[in-house]
Amino acid sequence: MNDPSKPGVDRRSMLAVLLAGGAGLPVSAAADDPDNRDCVDGPANNLGWVVAWKQTAAEYFALCHQAYNLARLRLDSYLSGRDLEDRPVAVVTDMDDTILHAASYWGHLVDNQKDFFDDAIWDEWLPGNLVTPVPGSLDFFNYCNGRGVEVFYVTSRNQGERTYEYALAQLRQLEFPYADETHLTVFRDTSDKSPARERIGESHDIALYIGDNLNDFKRDYYVTDVDERLALMNRDRAEFGLNFVLLPNPTDGHWVRAIFGTSEPEPTAANRTRLHAAATRLAWDGK
Repeated sequence: MNDPSKPGVDRRSMLAVLLAGGAGLPVSAAADDPDNRDCVDGPANNLGWVVAWKQTAAEYFALCHQAYNLARLRLDSYLSGRDLEDRPVAVVTDMDDTILHAASYWGHLVDNQKDFFDDAIWDEWLPGNLVTPVPGSLDFFNYCNGRGVEVFYVTSRNQGERTYEYALAQLRQLEFPYADETHLTVFRDTSDKSPARERIGESHDIALYIGDNLNDFKRDYYVTDVDERLALMNRDRAEFGLNFVLLPNPTDGHWVRAIFGTSEPEPTAANRTRLHAAATRLAWDGK
């Protein structure tokens, strides 16, 4: 593994530059130097490849449909073994990047040479209700509704006093079922969704959890070490696709926290170096 405090200019560094979309410049230099922002090849931007993938790749959309097709199969299997007198059944889902797609937010960041998540811009963008449904999500939750399965939405957001209002408005605008105060939980001061999962489990049998972040499934994954998080994932590998269905999201989440120690790192040279070290953790030395 590279020492993030001592970035060297070698084949691995140059490869990272190319993968970041740079024109032969170190990632931090291309992002920080205003003279490079109008060059023909565009500035190096750590978000460029992943945002382009989420915006254009048929594979991204296919993976979303695949996740919700699997969710339907798992729900059918769960319901097939139940008696009428059993407790009500629920599906618990995250919102952002699980059922709500924020394509224009990420596009705005790239268009404005932002290469890290920007919380202030997110807070300004979100109330505009520019979200679209993640592919397959609306069909699946309407299917849940048709089968008498309640849907509970659990999200972590903080846009001030109107946070809950904004979240509920988005669900209603896109016509998701169970878009009401009984079925929506918003945590403003924490990303720990365990209390909501436990509360729902007191009155309902939870058939399935759905999210883009392993923390949507278990709080265990809220750690600041990449290898520890990978070990936890390996421990739970038999549950993926059975109890928890995961949506693809390469732009943000608690996998970021495992690298930087925070889920929303600052766009500093040190953090760009840390990102480079993570990207070259397994790198061919050219020999």
